[in-house]
Amino acid sequence: TLAERTNLAGVRHILLVLSGKGGVGKSTLSTELALALRNAGKRVGILDVDLCGPSIPRMLRVQDSAVHQCDSGWVPVFVGQDKAIALMSIGFLLERPDDAVVWRGPKKNALIKQFVTDVAWGDLDFLIVDTPPGTSDEHISTVEALRPYHLLGAILVTTPQ
Repeated sequence: TLAERTNLAGVRHILLVLSGKGGVGKSTLSTELALALRNAGKRVGILDVDLCGPSIPRMLRVQDSAVHQCDSGWVPVFVGQDKAIALMSIGFLLERPDDAVVWRGPKKNALIKQFVTDVAWGDLDFLIVDTPPGTSDEHISTVEALRPYHLLGAILVTTPQ
């Protein structure tokens, strides 16, 4: 099957972190969840598909890192002294981390597909996918790209307003 031949073959669980609006703490929750899972002895990756506001590299203090290529695709950035969290974000691909990304749907969708298929995650217990706010094309592209893996769960971040 497709799942057996891809870079996600070694990923046991995929969790999407979603919300209907911005500024509710998706990236913070994704980061804290990854740290908690790592502290519980799990192997964790974070895929930051928030293309317009990739904040996780800064939260994990790796914003100056670079992504390298290997035979099976991009090598994620490994976080912490124990290198226990693998992270992929568009933040690593920008000239300057604070650059704005102004792309139309097809280019965003292509990058999301590439993030899903071309990152060499290795063996992970959890891959946490931090999504942008709302219900945009990025969400549809992410879910479509991940659908073959049947490992999906979701955390919906809401606020009282």
